[in-house]
Amino acid sequence: MTVRAFRGEILSVPHDPRDEPEAVRHERDALLVIEDGIVVARGTYAELAERYAALEIEHLTGLIVPGFIDAHIHYPQTDSVAAHGEQLMDWLTRHIFPAEKAFADRAHADAVADFFLDELLRNGTTSALVFPTVHEHSVDALFEAARARGMRIASGKVLMDLGPEDLRDTAASARSESEALIRRWHGRDRLSYAVTPRFAPTSSDGQLQVAGELLAAHRDVLLHTHLAENERECREVQKRFPDAADYLDVYDRFGLVSERSVFAHCIHLCDRSRTRLGETNAGVAICPSSNLFLGSGFFDFGEADRHRLKLGLGTDVGAGTSFSMLHTAGLAYQAALARGDRLDAFRALYLATAGSARLLHFADKVGALEVGQEADFVLLDAQATPLLARRTAGADIAERLFALQILGDDRAIARTYVMGRCVWRRSSAAPA
Repeated sequence: MTVRAFRGEILSVPHDPRDEPEAVRHERDALLVIEDGIVVARGTYAELAERYAALEIEHLTGLIVPGFIDAHIHYPQTDSVAAHGEQLMDWLTRHIFPAEKAFADRAHADAVADFFLDELLRNGTTSALVFPTVHEHSVDALFEAARARGMRIASGKVLMDLGPEDLRDTAASARSESEALIRRWHGRDRLSYAVTPRFAPTSSDGQLQVAGELLAAHRDVLLHTHLAENERECREVQKRFPDAADYLDVYDRFGLVSERSVFAHCIHLCDRSRTRLGETNAGVAICPSSNLFLGSGFFDFGEADRHRLKLGLGTDVGAGTSFSMLHTAGLAYQAALARGDRLDAFRALYLATAGSARLLHFADKVGALEVGQEADFVLLDAQATPLLARRTAGADIAERLFALQILGDDRAIARTYVMGRCVWRRSSAAPA
């Protein structure tokens, strides 16, 4: 049995402040006690010090928050960040599909998976829902690397039988390879599976039917795909499925809309789609960085809240331009304000932690640093840059957090912990 104790300032937001104004939990001088990777005590130092007087306590200078949880990201697009000049559909053809074809080589997939996961940890992200490629071994590469690091990762082979040449499967191979991957990885250590059609235009009706059958056969896996990201994409879906009520209805008719579904983007939704997402308790991964970079538009927080949608936050690398969930939270604030909504810093932190955990059905495991949860956390440094230090001097917790989201990035991550173990330190050239 390994027991560790940390003393420092802790902040978490276990519940959406939209629904619970008192959701913020903040202890300026706290004690966090971890036993075999699980939080067994958290509270003020004054309350807990006597009970744990026999423990050696490590003092952490900075702000301790739960490990960030990225609700939508593509690991094969790591080398395509900052690819110039196109909106979504042409960007996929020009930049992304060629990059993903390289994953036919298992050694390439291994190398990118290693870099990708180390970059997540360097940015304080300890859990993620990840797109791989159509290649079965791209999932193996990711899960093997994640298991070696002890990370909580969900992923699943991309289904894409209408994709470009050399980057497509079939309905039959989608079923057989997904079933094999589920048997091999789902529920192993901290790994879980997601049935992953890329999006409606790249899967035949037969393959979408297979996706629905996989979900029906494996009730505890996720559905992960894209929805209503770009106006041209929406027009192509409407042309392909003229009898569908809307884009979401395409997925719905194949049994792909449920409380275990995670839809990335959801910018160009009609009222019927939002109502249906709310009825089914399906999740929406908001991706402000990629939406801005590809010129797709701004997520409508006001309408999402009116329909009580379940929300999380994703970087969407490589259309997203940063692995930093701090930076992404700052962009979410700006995207919200562009539509007249004011996203406060505490809710942004919720979306980047417990909110995304709820989407991924990890909320009982991670996201809030509550007793019984796995001890994934990040140490933030508001002194990381001269500007941050100057801006946060004398600031209260709300102002400090907001400044970290607007001015912060990977430089503000002093340490990253997975299951109570430090796996990255800023002073190190590589993960600890």
